[in-house]
Amino acid sequence: MQVGVCADPKYGPALAQAGFDFVELNVQQHLMPLADDATFEPELARIKAAGLPAIAANSFVPGSLKITGPVVDRAALEAYAETAFSRAQAAGIRTIVFGSGGARQIPDGFDRDQAWEQLVWFGAMVGPRAQAHDVTVVVEPLNVTRGECNVLTSVGESARYVKQVDHPSFRLLADAYHWGLDHDNFGELVASGPLLRHVHIATVEHRLPPGFEDCDFTPFLHGLLLGGYDGPISIEASWDDVAAQADVAYARLMDIVNAAGL
Repeated sequence: MQVGVCADPKYGPALAQAGFDFVELNVQQHLMPLADDATFEPELARIKAAGLPAIAANSFVPGSLKITGPVVDRAALEAYAETAFSRAQAAGIRTIVFGSGGARQIPDGFDRDQAWEQLVWFGAMVGPRAQAHDVTVVVEPLNVTRGECNVLTSVGESARYVKQVDHPSFRLLADAYHWGLDHDNFGELVASGPLLRHVHIATVEHRLPPGFEDCDFTPFLHGLLLGGYDGPISIEASWDDVAAQADVAYARLMDIVNAAGL
């Protein structure tokens, strides 16, 4: 099993020294789909010089580019997705995380059935485009407890969405922080195992790296085990100092992963 960290490429050497296998980047910051190629080229060089492979990227769609609601620019979404996937392929990224709470948030008073149809259109649009660039998009269930989104807020709901889109390059993510914060359903986590392609992990109370506050990851990891998950795990957390904390985070993550039998 590969383990990595959501971090800037500059932390690659420190993370590699600690034992991590990869970095997970930020689509908007590092792939820059709204910028021209000349602006992206230096960033691509920086990604390739990171010292660790960048196999995934999160923060897919900016909040200014709406997926649901009365004003959805489908042509802009298509162009954005195409650029993002093309640049992901150039950088060696194989997984794009679709959290994007601001973009998919259903506006107050907007019909939820219509919003769901818009989300399904988006999934059906990005699936083939992602596949053409050897990329898989994974849907991230976001929490409602701290108001991150009002749709696709559980593993079960997100799994139903993935199944309705029904494309092999459009799959599911599970996040220990969101799952634990909302007390999400254990059985649905297990049942969704065949759809999972990526996992995020952080403590629940303050979203810290493993090892920096008490957090029982046992139910979450046991659900992954029962569901047959054996893919990558990224720490997506708040850090005081990535380089200084990397050793402790790696050791603790490997302890809990090994103890869970993953």
